[in-house]
Amino acid sequence: MTKERTMKHYYVYIMASKRNGTLYIGVTSDLSKRIYQHKTKTSDGFTGKYNVNRLVYFEETNDIKSALQREKQLKNWERIWKIELIEKDNPGWEDLDPKSSPG
Repeated sequence: MTKERTMKHYYVYIMASKRNGTLYIGVTSDLSKRIYQHKTKTSDGFTGKYNVNRLVYFEETNDIKSALQREKQLKNWERIWKIELIEKDNPGWEDLDPKSSPG
């Protein structure tokens, strides 16, 4: 009998204050919980200070090393490249958090 392995998921995500506003890039294993923390300003920090509370982009992987590597890569990108990445899949900069209400 083999043990079933539960695959862990990791997310590299970009938050924004508004369209073309302040950006924040992070990595987490619980996207829903992490977005909630940003939106409710649970911890003092950059996203709370600059009102960065809109999930505008995310990628999913099951490898923590590649997630951390991708986060570092995106943080080193030029701003215009980050904007192009967001707008490729989310041209209206909609909040991708399923718990968010429209508007």
